Amino acid sequence: MAEPIALQDPETSENEKADRAVVRDALGVGVAVGLSGFAFGVTSAGSGLTVLQTCALSLLVFTGASQFALVGALAGGGSAFTAAAGAFFLGVRNAFYGLRLSQILALPRAVRPFAAQWVIDETAAVALAQPTRRSARIGFLVTGLSLYVLWNLTTLLGALGAEAIGDTDAWGLDAAGPAVFLALLAPMLRTGTERAVAALAVLLGLGLLPVLPAGVPVLLAALAAPAVLWADGRRKGRREAR
Repeated sequence: MAEPIALQDPETSENEKADRAVVRDALGVGVAVGLSGFAFGVTSAGSGLTVLQTCALSLLVFTGASQFALVGALAGGGSAFTAAAGAFFLGVRNAFYGLRLSQILALPRAVRPFAAQWVIDETAAVALAQPTRRSARIGFLVTGLSLYVLWNLTTLLGALGAEAIGDTDAWGLDAAGPAVFLALLAPMLRTGTERAVAALAVLLGLGLLPVLPAGVPVLLAALAAPAVLWADGRRKGRREAR
């Protein structure tokens, strides 16, 4: 007698498809961004940091924009204070990501300190784009794990290969990190206010670069947000007064 054919639960099948889609997207982000760790390794070693210092930054700091800002300021002759301050202010945004992700992921307390290390632009973007808590957790985990492993591996390879490359400035590798960051940021600028903040920050950063010490323009570019919000508030106040 033939055995009955077990029918797969349609809901289970849909969940598996959704999980595979999240994993695919998360791995795509992790691999694409993780490879730019090579550029950071080369740039960091070219700025005068040792291989150990370079790898420590990726292992412990693990936020690309802040890392590039730090070594870029040092390479440009900036002081350690301005370099660290610029990196710090760029990294503060991760705290705001964490506030939102803590509600969406709802991770156990014992896991949160470890998950905090992976709260960066890429993991936040993937997790926040998911429709359910399950898919958000999967996206966060896969993106964080793949990016952390690959970023640190390519950082080491870049630092070790810096001497073989020679003049790192000639290759323009220092622009790789900011380019990746801008590519992730651009789709998030949906409103006129957000685009105005981004544009003013670029103008401040680039305009002040020739006249101020390295690292300081990045700090002053942070003034773009309150300036635009203040102007936007004044404009709305005038409209309501009419």
